[in-house]
Amino acid sequence: MSNVSKVAVAESKKHHTITPAVHWVRLVKSEMSGRGRLRELFQENWRYRPIVLLFLTAVLFGFAAPSRPQHLLSVPQPAGDGSPASASGAPSALPSTIVIGFMGGMVKRNEPNRSEVQLAVRLREQYSNVVYVDTFKNADWKDAYEKILKLLDVDKNGKLSSEEKHHARIIIFGHSWGASATVTLARELGNMGIPVMLTVQVDSVQKMGQRDDLIPSNVSEAINFFQPDGFLHGRKLIRAEDPAKTRILGNQEFSYRHTSLSCKGYPWQQRLFAKEHMYIECDPEVWGQIELLIRSKLPLSQAQTPSQPTQVQAN
Repeated sequence: MSNVSKVAVAESKKHHTITPAVHWVRLVKSEMSGRGRLRELFQENWRYRPIVLLFLTAVLFGFAAPSRPQHLLSVPQPAGDGSPASASGAPSALPSTIVIGFMGGMVKRNEPNRSEVQLAVRLREQYSNVVYVDTFKNADWKDAYEKILKLLDVDKNGKLSSEEKHHARIIIFGHSWGASATVTLARELGNMGIPVMLTVQVDSVQKMGQRDDLIPSNVSEAINFFQPDGFLHGRKLIRAEDPAKTRILGNQEFSYRHTSLSCKGYPWQQRLFAKEHMYIECDPEVWGQIELLIRSKLPLSQAQTPSQPTQVQAN
């Protein structure tokens, strides 16, 4: 090959256009050395974040599974309808309060390492005779809705009277997609004229077809906890559809930029790609506040044990 041809080939390679996807693959192959370096690589090459975020959504929400086998908490099963969503063995009469929790991502409803499940277990043990407490996958919010209707239907005639709706005392909480399901369930109950005492959203990520920023007017009080860091972070602001009927208790920010939490039992995908989103789910300070808030709505005279968590402040 002549010198002229070699120069032409070199110039052709020099000016050859590389697509973002090809460039990204080359960067990963050439520069990645361990999980820590991969995270740095994502931060440095911010131009490709849309591509990365699409990948992260598939990894975190489509394949969210424990990194190793887990021993599940012992959750009493009901003797009634036997539906997979039911797990607390509620009293036959209308419970004084119904507490529903939603898991984030594709997390199972009884994952023992998750704060939602741990909180539900503590409440269930202490208020088992008077309060119905259960957790659901966020995709199963309609099962939670049907369960609530059954619990409120005291006379078992298949429809709710105005009195049965009036006596409803419902609390709903959730993390990530579970927080989005929290608002969706509250809105569906509102369409039936059923009031909700409290909704709690933790790093809420709006799911397709849902709306998690606008709290429906049947909700008396609502609160939002969020963190602003990392690739995956929750909604910063919620607002009331009707401020005269719904009180927003706050939009509380927690930062984990200079914090490290153990979050035992969480999958490596979350630790690598969305550690801040994981931290707020396992942060005892956040869930201590949530537990205190929920307990403040429950009948203290009916509690079986007096223990309560220590109150903490948001960062």
